[in-house]
Amino acid sequence: MTRAAIQPELLTWARERAGKSLEDLDHRFAKLALWEAGEAQPTIKQVQAFADAVHVPVGYLFLPVPPEERLPIPDFRTVDGRSINRPSPNLLDMVYACQERQGWFKDYARAIRLPELPFVGSASLNDRPAVVAAQMAEVLGFDLEARAACRTWEEALRLFIGHADSAGVLVMVSGVVLSNNSRKLDPEEFRGFALSDRQAPLVFINGTDSKSAQMFTLAHELAH
Repeated sequence: MTRAAIQPELLTWARERAGKSLEDLDHRFAKLALWEAGEAQPTIKQVQAFADAVHVPVGYLFLPVPPEERLPIPDFRTVDGRSINRPSPNLLDMVYACQERQGWFKDYARAIRLPELPFVGSASLNDRPAVVAAQMAEVLGFDLEARAACRTWEEALRLFIGHADSAGVLVMVSGVVLSNNSRKLDPEEFRGFALSDRQAPLVFINGTDSKSAQMFTLAHELAH
């Protein structure tokens, strides 16, 4: 039986990265504490199973030291604007998935020669908020009467997403990672983010958040 010569600190790093304790995983990996202490080594098959359980690329576990992971976006919306010191695997995987989908659409946009969207990057921090809000309302074609006719937050959110989509913004809403219902997104970590691009701007909204919060997230990220 082939054992994997993995640095014990990589196993601890991967477990903590996923927000798991030893107790959370000991029912699946009875010797995990021994692996992390360097007193035993897992098999190759166990390493793969462990990587799947903590949502880490298996190749990371064979590095000499834990990698320094940086979130590939400068900012995202959190509860009360709190900073996140260490992004979770769920947040990282969701950002990567959105970047991939944005790339697909950008390739499509180039292939059919879609024009660049003039509103992307048109505002600056020096602009007055009221002016920017008016410009956004004009681009989105927001109708006050149509909004007032919405009976629920869910209906209003659908209308808002439809306006953004018509303006050329890709809007994604999900409460889980890549259709995996066991990987629910935590609104306490992040509520949404934007990936700016002149041909394929994208906004992601955490679907586990309340509908009213999702409305605000969409407006907030569209401003970005």
